[in-house]
Amino acid sequence: MQYSPASFSAWKLAGGAISTLALLGAEETPERRKALDKSIEFVLAAERPRRGSDWDIDNNWAALYVTILLVDVARDARFQGEPWKSRIAARGAEYLQHLSDQQDPLGGWGYYEGPVVSRRPTWSTSFSTACVIPALLRAKELGWPVDEKMLARAIEYVRRCALPNGAYQYDLQPIPRITGGESINDVKGSLGRIQVCNWARFRAQDPRVTLEKLREGLTQFFDNHRFLDVARMRPIPHEAYYANAGYFYFFGHYYAALVIESLPESEREAWHARLRAEVVKAQGKQGQFVDFIGSFYSYTYATGFAALALQAGLRGGAIAR
Repeated sequence: MQYSPASFSAWKLAGGAISTLALLGAEETPERRKALDKSIEFVLAAERPRRGSDWDIDNNWAALYVTILLVDVARDARFQGEPWKSRIAARGAEYLQHLSDQQDPLGGWGYYEGPVVSRRPTWSTSFSTACVIPALLRAKELGWPVDEKMLARAIEYVRRCALPNGAYQYDLQPIPRITGGESINDVKGSLGRIQVCNWARFRAQDPRVTLEKLREGLTQFFDNHRFLDVARMRPIPHEAYYANAGYFYFFGHYYAALVIESLPESEREAWHARLRAEVVKAQGKQGQFVDFIGSFYSYTYATGFAALALQAGLRGGAIAR
């Protein structure tokens, strides 16, 4: 398979959005504020990425993380004046429409086309769907045009991906795949997905995801962390044990940080201390983080996710996500 130029444009925008989220939550200095304004301007002015080919819908990564970013920016006191406020809301509405148009029939969002090639994608994943659900809930609070049925389908999609052992299916299979051996849908292959899916369902007030459920997911994450360690920096996706891929690493740690922030305050620091050790050990000499060498995007998303995870633990999270 060959990626199209549109894929690289989408990755650039998605990585930029993740890095901008980190800037948004950082303690402000004149240099950081200048970079933040420039980053938001880039996101607002950038052309919305298009579908790359019949099978390549990586433009959804940009739509997911730009939506998440714009919702947080819209809630930030520094961007309530004009023309920021109107531009942010207008761009947010465009990306909400994109998500509505690209939601697959089962209710999720993905980044490759499924078994049937069509205008509306036919394949999605639990983790890409879960990551945007809390942002959609906050967009509703802002009065943005969130399709209620779209949101309900997304929440139900993630719920249906849940397995009895605490894992989440990679993608929704109405009849779960039981393959034996090192399955990607085993807990050890689901370590990154468990955190974002539990967090999304908790934020959506799913009564089946309790504080105890969040703790269980974090315990699974740390008890089996070696499988993420082994996968980090592997050059081929899903070649590690339980089909783990390198790019699960910082994604999983960021959402673990958000799960921790959902626990009672008295519990958080002990969990964050464990998480912080797993993040900082992977930092490069120039301050960068990376978990999979795919393109320039690998450094932007990984460094952004790592910074966000550390922010949550060091200062309680600048933004209540």
